[in-house]
Amino acid sequence: MTANKTDFTIKTSFPVKPERIFDLWLDSNGHGEMTGGGAETSRVEGESFTAWEGYIQGKNLELKEPEFIRQSWRTSEFKEEDADSEIEISLKEIPEGTEFILTHKNIPPGQPNYEQGWWDFYLNPMSEYFSPQ
Repeated sequence: MTANKTDFTIKTSFPVKPERIFDLWLDSNGHGEMTGGGAETSRVEGESFTAWEGYIQGKNLELKEPEFIRQSWRTSEFKEEDADSEIEISLKEIPEGTEFILTHKNIPPGQPNYEQGWWDFYLNPMSEYFSPQ
């Protein structure tokens, strides 16, 4: 059995206000535009979402506009008996835009490297999306 990292935190920044990221994250079209993957999202606590054409599923657990998003999170690679993992996104206004801190917790054993996945499928596409044209 391989030892897996079950929790990690990624910190980066984007040259836009926290409200912009918060709004796009919880908007189906906006989420898809900034990441490149189809999404069905909601701005309501307790409601479900999907991202990347259903590869990711979860629920909004806590939303504090515009600075905090907490969601349950699982992929189609989780075993049925695996509990959901959880993500927390903190958005803090800084002079350059927004400090974005993502913490991913309680990832079950045997999962791929989601830390790299966040960079490949979220953070790098978001950097490109928000970069001045």
